[in-house]
Amino acid sequence: MIDINLIRTNKELVKENIRKKFQDAKLPLVDEVEELDKKMRALKQEGDELRAARNTLSSKIGFLMKEKKIDEANEIKAQVVKNNDRIAEIEKEEEELSVQIRKIMLTIPNIIDKSVPIGKNDTENVENERFGEPVVPDYEIPHHADILDSICGLDKESAGRTSGNGFYYLMGDAARIESAMINFARDYMIDKGFIYCIPPFMIRSDVVDGVMSFAEMNAMMYKIEGEDLYLIGTSEHSMIGRFKDQIIKESDLPIRMTSYSPCFRKEVGSHGIEERGVYRVHQFEKQEMIVICKPEDSMKFYEQMWKYTVEICRALNIPCRTLECCSGDLADLKVKSCDVEAWSPRQKKYFEVGSCSTLGDAQARRLGIRAKGEKGTYYLHTLNNTVLASPRILIAFLENNLQKDGSISIPKPLQKYLGGMEKVLPKK
Repeated sequence: MIDINLIRTNKELVKENIRKKFQDAKLPLVDEVEELDKKMRALKQEGDELRAARNTLSSKIGFLMKEKKIDEANEIKAQVVKNNDRIAEIEKEEEELSVQIRKIMLTIPNIIDKSVPIGKNDTENVENERFGEPVVPDYEIPHHADILDSICGLDKESAGRTSGNGFYYLMGDAARIESAMINFARDYMIDKGFIYCIPPFMIRSDVVDGVMSFAEMNAMMYKIEGEDLYLIGTSEHSMIGRFKDQIIKESDLPIRMTSYSPCFRKEVGSHGIEERGVYRVHQFEKQEMIVICKPEDSMKFYEQMWKYTVEICRALNIPCRTLECCSGDLADLKVKSCDVEAWSPRQKKYFEVGSCSTLGDAQARRLGIRAKGEKGTYYLHTLNNTVLASPRILIAFLENNLQKDGSISIPKPLQKYLGGMEKVLPKK
């Protein structure tokens, strides 16, 4: 949510930002919220004047009563009652206007960074940099479901019986590899100075409203029936929500945390859930990172954070690249975002395994996350980044570490999490 002062002082900037995101249908909302805000401020001024007049009149009543000027005192009392009635009306109108303004403000997109490329959708995202050589070996790389089957690592048939389409059992060495990668990512982030956390896996609706747009929520999140609770789609939501309505000491900044959680997503949309394999599923595991910092520090942390994901990919022998998200591909709360994509030697192309974003003070405004310093209180900036998300990173790992004989090589950084295992041999 942007600062309403931007609409008061520079609404053309807000409109131009909407155009850059190709959301022209939202342009009238800027004028609408401007008019509502003017009404709100006029009501506030009227209310303040009436309260001041009430105080003045009330002080006269006692004086007049002492002077036995009963009729004059009663006239003033009547005026005070009239003022009180109007004040009550104003407060009700202010409350209604406040709800309307907030509802609109939640739909107006955040101001994107000047460096963000302008484009309509993800087809116009821009490659930034490649890390590692994208090798295509001289032997066939099977579909990841077949690689998992060769090590007896995947059971979707049973999951279909217990849970339905979009779920899976990960078994044996495949499950061990996934856990090893998550543990490696956890320890990597701890070594970088991040505080490790296992957060709640459900959050209330007011936290959901604070961290994402309604459209995202509707497409992603599962609601618990009969409860004001949602299953998290990513642990950044409960991590950021931890600081809701808090005023943080500047001396405690920056806050850097890394979290493990399962994640649950409806995956509503044209892409659908895969019948074969585990690329797009309803449940997965993720190691996440968040940063809460001063506004002037957010871009510095943004540049640090995506590099951690790249370094982890390279440690797992996965070539990758970063892709700058264009304006039309940015979620409304985001100021700037890039995807980390892993190389698929089977498909001979890259695919997304993580995303790094800075949201400016949008989430902080929604959730009331502020800091107190010498210049008073101010809203903080929030950032998030995928450290490692499986099963997508598992797919990339299997394809890039599969050997000609069907074995799967285990990179050295992972071996200590697998009891020293150097390779996984096929069982079929």
